[in-house]
Amino acid sequence: MRTRLDHLVTSALQQGSAVPAFTCYDFTTALAVVGAAEESGLGAILLVAPKTAATPNGLRLISALRGLADAASVPVAVQLDHAMDLNVMADAVAAGADSVLADGSSLPYEDNIALVVSARALLGPDVVLEAELGDLAGDEDRAFGADKSGASVAGLTDSAQVEDFVARTGAQLLAVAVGNVHGKYKGDPQLRWDVLQDIAVRTHIPLVLHGASGIPAEELVKAAAMNVGKVNFNTELRTGVLATLQKQLPGHRADGENLQALLGHWTRTAKDFAAGTLATLTR
Repeated sequence: MRTRLDHLVTSALQQGSAVPAFTCYDFTTALAVVGAAEESGLGAILLVAPKTAATPNGLRLISALRGLADAASVPVAVQLDHAMDLNVMADAVAAGADSVLADGSSLPYEDNIALVVSARALLGPDVVLEAELGDLAGDEDRAFGADKSGASVAGLTDSAQVEDFVARTGAQLLAVAVGNVHGKYKGDPQLRWDVLQDIAVRTHIPLVLHGASGIPAEELVKAAAMNVGKVNFNTELRTGVLATLQKQLPGHRADGENLQALLGHWTRTAKDFAAGTLATLTR
């Protein structure tokens, strides 16, 4: 059943857990994620990257994911991730996204606020808005690494700005930079628990941890106890599927005879990752 993202996250936090969000570049991966969620009886979030949304078939994918969420037997939300273009946001919502990350984190502080405020004015009160404060290193769509400590000190979320930022933007979720990065970590992730704790006491809205791929399961559980209600996965899911396909391709004929079998390997890999993540966050 399609569910408001903020309701899904708040419900999870009340039970001491976080909701995993998975980047879906295609319908096959989304089917796998929802299948894993249904088998576990837990909710999940389907993410669409802005680059995907801006492709010729990107809005059709969002519409398909909305239909998948509507038909699911568990709570599922559809979100446009990391968007800066207001036109892309509006088109994605019209196509079926019920939540948007209006991401002005790379902009000066006041410009970041202005972007989120503009998104709210354009999209209306029914769309759930996530905002981001702080500068995450790495690349959302490619597996580039960041340094061992993740975000630099300069890129960490400034906890002193959190109350003002949330009050002025009206954001319903806040993505933070506390040593988490997009892509692969070079070395072990070094999350700044002191910064996360300081942020958590300064706002009551749910926090979001992007770049969760590679962070140990016990640390994600620990983060959920600090009001992190949503954790985003892309790199591990994407690289796992690609590794499976690379392994299986030599055994499949070029004339496509075994295409269904190949897609089955793809689905199983994505589903196993999603199922393991769901189990980890709710244990």
